[in-house]
Amino acid sequence: MNRRILALAEGRFSPLKSKTANGAIAYLTSEVIGVVDSTKAGMTSQQVLGYGGDIPVLRNLEEGLRLQPTHMLIGIAPPGGRLPEIWRDLIRESIKARLHILSGLHTILSDDAEFTTLAREYNVSITDYRKIAPESEVVAKGTWRNRRANVILTVGTDCNIGKMTTILEIQKDLVQRGVKSDFVATGQTGMMIRGRGVAVDSLIGDYIAGAIELEIDRSVAEGYEYILVEGQGALTHMGYSSVTLGLLHGTMPDAMILCHQPTRLKDDYGLVLPGLKSIIDLHEGIVRFFRETKVIAIGLNSVGLSDEESQAAAERITQETGLPTVDAFRFSPQKLTDALIGYFSTKGH
Repeated sequence: MNRRILALAEGRFSPLKSKTANGAIAYLTSEVIGVVDSTKAGMTSQQVLGYGGDIPVLRNLEEGLRLQPTHMLIGIAPPGGRLPEIWRDLIRESIKARLHILSGLHTILSDDAEFTTLAREYNVSITDYRKIAPESEVVAKGTWRNRRANVILTVGTDCNIGKMTTILEIQKDLVQRGVKSDFVATGQTGMMIRGRGVAVDSLIGDYIAGAIELEIDRSVAEGYEYILVEGQGALTHMGYSSVTLGLLHGTMPDAMILCHQPTRLKDDYGLVLPGLKSIIDLHEGIVRFFRETKVIAIGLNSVGLSDEESQAAAERITQETGLPTVDAFRFSPQKLTDALIGYFSTKGH
């Protein structure tokens, strides 16, 4: 089916508060036909996000249906990822309008008797990206010790800081250079873009490392030379550090890209973000117990900065850390890709 996606982002459509909708707009641009957010109705995606062109922001579902969508994407995640009761009516109406439902919520809509009954009646599907397949519930085996591929993980100084975007831009650049590379999705937005993956924040803690190891093994078996894994959470974030640690142990990365937003000084808890050198040492040290790895470049999230300010911030960070730094989405990922290829060439990979 050629998807025509209507994204729900009510009250939260913005560069930092509608991550799933934003990811779809950035990487599935031809499929997204509109965004529902009554607070920004009449604007375009370009005006709100700085990309996405003329994708319109609509007042409600009724306006969206005039564009003949085929799918409704729940493009925002409320705190905790649970379905707000107020959204039930909208999902009911979307199903009755014969829209297939795409959801990244922790609330599994396909387990809801009312929604599944309606979906059968109106012959539509409900896709829950955070629904875990039984085969993903496995303990890590340590297959990294015999792995014949270069595995790269994005890590961050905080959550929601551009880990998926940075790694997707690098992967796109590698493909354009003729390098056989794969993107391993670890969250709902990445899974929607890639078409497969595992939502690590929905796994039982014992299975996080094993599930991502399984996804990497799958890519290795398919013959990919570079396997780029989407990071999640942050080691220094009190709420979401566990998924980051599980990903580090599941990937046992050959190299890491650190993602950072220079204008963000504190996290959700009001704690000052760590210095770049200390956060680099922290990540390298955790993996060093098992093997040597390096943070080899820094990807910027320069939301709120002009092009000139972003480039100036990148130069300051390079001077501080000695690492190539750039906002790969706004400019080009070339510096980051060059750093990866150069690093592995010196290691004989």
